[in-house]
Amino acid sequence: MEPASALSQRGHVPWQGLLLSVSLLTFWSPPTTARLALELMPANATKGKDVLFLVYNQTENLIGYAWFKGPIVNSSRQIASYRIDTQSNATGTAYSGRETIYPNGSLLFQNVTLEDTGSYTLQALNTDLQAELVTGQLRVYPELLKPTITSNTSDPVEHKGPVVFTCESEIQDVTYLWLINSQSVQNSTRLELSEDNRTLTLLNVTRSDTGPYECEIRNPVTAIRSDPFYLNVLYGPEAPIISPSDTHYRSGANLNLSCHAASNPPAQYSWLINGRPEQSTQKLFITNITPNNSGSYTCVVHNSVTRLNGTAVIIITVSDDSPQESSGLSDGAIAGIVIGVLAGIALIATLVYFLYIRKTGGSGSF
Repeated sequence: MEPASALSQRGHVPWQGLLLSVSLLTFWSPPTTARLALELMPANATKGKDVLFLVYNQTENLIGYAWFKGPIVNSSRQIASYRIDTQSNATGTAYSGRETIYPNGSLLFQNVTLEDTGSYTLQALNTDLQAELVTGQLRVYPELLKPTITSNTSDPVEHKGPVVFTCESEIQDVTYLWLINSQSVQNSTRLELSEDNRTLTLLNVTRSDTGPYECEIRNPVTAIRSDPFYLNVLYGPEAPIISPSDTHYRSGANLNLSCHAASNPPAQYSWLINGRPEQSTQKLFITNITPNNSGSYTCVVHNSVTRLNGTAVIIITVSDDSPQESSGLSDGAIAGIVIGVLAGIALIATLVYFLYIRKTGGSGSF
């Protein structure tokens, strides 16, 4: 038999027809160690990227290659062919303009689309007109777009009702992963994931559940996360605290009281003095107080969203420094006076005794 190149050159059997007609003959099965092999690089592709069908373990007596779309050799599905002796190639009816066949049989597929997903078959023909086939599977996945998070509320009230988060994605056939504070989420007593992981339910919300919350979508090629989502947890007011805690003041001093209560949004403050409304401020300041300012001072806090209230009371006593009180002596001064008085009494007693002795001429006795 004449070599295939001679047949083609003489025009008896066209190159394209030869490749197809050989498929009807006995296929060549080389030893296992030398079997024609195919590797896709990458194994899974993203829409718009390039894929290389890398061929290796080629034998030395090959005369050409042909690529087909699908699992079988079919003229209507031929993409391209390459003839080794003339270093020429030809395209088939399934050629899209994005395929390039190389001298070693490898095929570069550029700018792949979702429709390119499927099997591709390489036919290698040797000088004995024996053909070997190898098939590879191309999987093309859509480019992932950043998902978004929606929820039934972004301003939940503490300990009231669940918060349901949903991961919204324009791409189908993806897997979902949730993260809170950059840690992956699992089902727990307070967290529930839907069967497909697309929704996350937060039960019994507390003020520490602000987030951030993120959802991630994945396919075999890549992954992408949403922007962080935060909760504005409403709570309070907690029991207010009045400072300073001093309760006794002197007349003429300044009274400066401050009230604080943990609350979101911040609490509204007002004061009552002996039950009478006074200033609607967080701080209460009164100058030059007198005993008339003694009494109960009540701080009232209110959260306009949670509609909760809280109060704290402090009893203030103002003492009046009268002139008599101002002339009072210290304990040391009083002790000095007592000692002085006792010394004076002792001196007087001695003087009386001396005078008595002189009067009686010293003969008397007690």
